[in-house]
Amino acid sequence: MGQYLVKILDAEFINHDVKRFIVEKPPEYVFVPGQGAEVAINLPEWKDKLRPFTFTNLNSQNYLELMVKIYPARKGVTYQLGKTNAGAELIIGEPFGAINYKGPGVFLAGGSGITPFLSIFRHLYKAQQLRGNKLIYSNRTVEDVIMFQELQKMLKTDLIPFFSHENKIGFGYNRIDRNYLIAAIKDFSQYFYLCGPDAFVKDLSKILMDLGANLESLVIEE
Repeated sequence: MGQYLVKILDAEFINHDVKRFIVEKPPEYVFVPGQGAEVAINLPEWKDKLRPFTFTNLNSQNYLELMVKIYPARKGVTYQLGKTNAGAELIIGEPFGAINYKGPGVFLAGGSGITPFLSIFRHLYKAQQLRGNKLIYSNRTVEDVIMFQELQKMLKTDLIPFFSHENKIGFGYNRIDRNYLIAAIKDFSQYFYLCGPDAFVKDLSKILMDLGANLESLVIEE
């Protein structure tokens, strides 16, 4: 599998713990919305520590965009990325990923699990094909939401935010649970796209299948 050395062109925090990186795009590098790549920092002690991150921009753009949730307490790759800025270099592998758009459906995201969906939504929005899709997006608080205003602009009333640690009038229940899904979804034969923490994906996949969704209709990162 090929690896590419790319320079960071821009880096900034877009909320309190998510940092956006704009990096060089290798010549003839092609990805499908929803895909990502293994990424490492090109420093002696970090270049072998590859971690998967999703591209959030459009393939048609002449750069790559990554949005990375930073976990300072772990002192791992994201902690180091939190200290990495424009001019530094990353090592990026070939694109991969199982979350590809198959047709209109319901997207369920937890926290930074929104990242593969961002590229998909941006692609569909530009092509004027986003209608018929719904996003149910769970976060701890409103400050944790990634690209909230853009998601509202693209999805309008088809964006349903949930906050597990904050009560917000006009938004969803505190948790995405079985009762909510029964009330909110009438057709369980449509596609369901899931991305987030392992427990989030596992629990919601089981609930959806119990309610009549087919395994083939669940689009999940393997």
